[in-house]
Amino acid sequence: MKKRVIIIGGGAAGSMAALTAAQNGADVLLLEQNEIIGRKILSTGNGRCNFTNRFQDSSCYRSDNSGFAWKSIGKFSEPETTSFFKNLGIYPKDKNGYLYPWSEQASAVREALESALKLAKIRIHTGVRVFGIIPKKNGFQISFSKDGKKGMISGEAVILAAGSKAAAKLGSDGSGYDLAKMLGHKLVPVVPALVQLRCREKLYRQVAGVRTHGKVTVFIDGTETASDIGELQLTDYGISGIPVFQISRYAARGLYEKKEVFAELDFMPDFGDVEFLQMLEERKIRLDGLVMEQYFNGLFHKKLAGALLKRIGISGTMPVHDLSEENLERLCRICKHFRTYIDKTNPFEQAQICAGGVDTSEIDPDTMESKLVKGLYFAGEILDVDGICGGYNLQWAWTSGYLAGKGAANA
Repeated sequence: MKKRVIIIGGGAAGSMAALTAAQNGADVLLLEQNEIIGRKILSTGNGRCNFTNRFQDSSCYRSDNSGFAWKSIGKFSEPETTSFFKNLGIYPKDKNGYLYPWSEQASAVREALESALKLAKIRIHTGVRVFGIIPKKNGFQISFSKDGKKGMISGEAVILAAGSKAAAKLGSDGSGYDLAKMLGHKLVPVVPALVQLRCREKLYRQVAGVRTHGKVTVFIDGTETASDIGELQLTDYGISGIPVFQISRYAARGLYEKKEVFAELDFMPDFGDVEFLQMLEERKIRLDGLVMEQYFNGLFHKKLAGALLKRIGISGTMPVHDLSEENLERLCRICKHFRTYIDKTNPFEQAQICAGGVDTSEIDPDTMESKLVKGLYFAGEILDVDGICGGYNLQWAWTSGYLAGKGAANA
């Protein structure tokens, strides 16, 4: 008789786990609380599904247990992922190392996985909410509800791939964390990640909608913690854009720990402080005869230039000729070291992923099996692993799903 593997969660990780377990000879049952599998995949890559990345490095994966994710990634990385999807009919389109389906439709990836699950004769039950997992002598007893009715099912192994608390409207509500805790696992505090940051200063209303090249550096209790560079988006409440997303998990953790969190924005990151000050001095000479509201023309968006001048008390009607050396130094500082205090992140609903989750020190990185409960496996975002933007969170889903499915089927 085949070993029965029950998978809780039919997202990217759960689908990969199901296919891998079936390929390794298991009888697989997939339980998903949404009405379709892979619903969250549809929102990835702005609807285009950046499903992995050619560039892989340990720095692309974050966790309180450093090195855990990278050890796992080494067993199933981008080449294996690309090959897997080619076998499903998904040919990759390479955009500077970012891999998308050739059609650039996330729905293609979701449908390919669904078709593969059906071809593998994997039983899929949707609209199912699991509320209990009890270890038994030869496996697990799982309690669930569907259409208002309760039921139980048993299996020799369980893979918990129920996602995180991010974007609950797509079906991941964090209920998997409760199941993990019931089974004795610790959680690293769960906070929003790849998310916008809300700032204290009122000037953001003046600059809402501005996009500008820049660098963002986050400080936690005065200590520089992380930075990234790229297109910053200024909103009516604070800061957004890929660089902000990349450092947001550190800001979120600092806020969770009740620490002071601020960021420095560098609006001219391609220039050092001395070099930029020299540029400002040269502009004073070249733009003699103009007024300050014209001084940053060609460097910054008018709304941003006006806000920067207002921040340090320089009138837009002041003649450029009247700029003092002190004013030039203040302009340099505000453009290169614009300090903004972060009061909170946007909520989980608007986060792409979460940082934190099941403590990976309690998980075997080779198989994703629990070190506490034999036969219990984890995969995907429920674990304390979060990737940077660029296909890394989906790569983690494919990797952990593959290892969990293989481990559960062969144990």
